Amino acid sequence: MSLDKLFIPRPPLITEAHFQSLTISLENHFKPHGKDLFWEKALLNIPALSDSDAIFSDDVVKVTSGYRVNDEYLRNALKDLMPWRKGPFHLLGVDIDAEWRSDLKWQRLVTHIAPLKDRKVLDIGCGNGYYLFRSLGEGARYALGVDPTRLFYYQFRALQKLFPTNKALYLPLRSEQLPKFNSFDSVFSMGVLYHRRSAEEHLRELIGFLRPGGELILETLIVPGDSSKVLIPRDRYASMANVWSIPSSAATEAWLQALGMKDVRTVDITQTSIHEQRRTEWMQFQSLEDFLDPTNTNLTIEQYPAPTRAILLSTKPE
Repeated sequence: MSLDKLFIPRPPLITEAHFQSLTISLENHFKPHGKDLFWEKALLNIPALSDSDAIFSDDVVKVTSGYRVNDEYLRNALKDLMPWRKGPFHLLGVDIDAEWRSDLKWQRLVTHIAPLKDRKVLDIGCGNGYYLFRSLGEGARYALGVDPTRLFYYQFRALQKLFPTNKALYLPLRSEQLPKFNSFDSVFSMGVLYHRRSAEEHLRELIGFLRPGGELILETLIVPGDSSKVLIPRDRYASMANVWSIPSSAATEAWLQALGMKDVRTVDITQTSIHEQRRTEWMQFQSLEDFLDPTNTNLTIEQYPAPTRAILLSTKPE
C-alpha cells in the first residue's frame, strides 16, 4: 500500500532509502480492517475545508471556518469515530471531550523540553495526533506521528480534512517497522514503553530515530523504588492485558544511561487522577475509575500501585 493511496504525503527531509523502506513497510503491514468501510463512510460525512483556521497553541486544539457546517451532522460523523482517547478538540462548534486530558500532560512537559521551534518531531504512539498539533503550535518544522491503531488513523484523517494546511503527518505503522532515521531533533514516546515486550529494544529504536544531539522525551508508567525495582504484572495491570514491565524512575534512568544517553533526568512524576483520565461522552467504555480499588484509590484492582507516570528527558551523544 503506497503512501498516496493512504492519503499520506511523503514525509519531508527523509532520504530516498528511508522513503523506500517506509513504502515497503506499509505494503507488508497495512492490511484491510473489518471496520474500514464504516470509518471511510464517516470520513465522507466530514467536510474537506480549505479556508479553515487552526489554533494549536492552546490546550484545546481549535478549528474555525467561515464555512457553514451543520453541527449535528458533523457531531454524528465524528461520533462514528469513537472512542476518542486524546484531546480536547473544538472542531467547528463541536467540542470533543476525550478520555484523556492530554493538555495536562503537555503542560507538565513543555516547559522542560528543548524548544520545538524549527525542530523535526517524531511521536511514537501518537494516537489521533493531538501532540503533533501541539508540537506545531510550539513552532516545530514538521511533526510525524506513528501509530498502528486503525481507528486513530481515521481520526487523524478526519482532523486533516478540517484543517489540511498544517505540517503534521501520520504513518499507520509500529515503531519497529520504521527505519533508523538518525535525523529527528525531538522524539516523543508517551505511554508505549510498558506495552513493549522488550523495553530495551524499544529504547534502542527511539535512540535510532534521533540525530546526534537530539532529545528523547519518554513518558511512561513507573513504580516506587530504587534502580533495581521493576514490576512484572502476573496477568493484568489496571485491567490492561499487555503490560510487560513497569520500572521505577531510577531504573528507567539507568537503562537510558546504559544505552549511552546523556543528561538523563526525570522532570515530572504524577499519579494519574480521574480528572485526567475518565469516561466521557466521547469515550463511553470503562476508564481509570473502574480500574482502581474502590476502597483504596492508591491501588489498582489487582492490588498494584495505582498508575503513576514519569517524564524523562535525555540527549543522544554528538
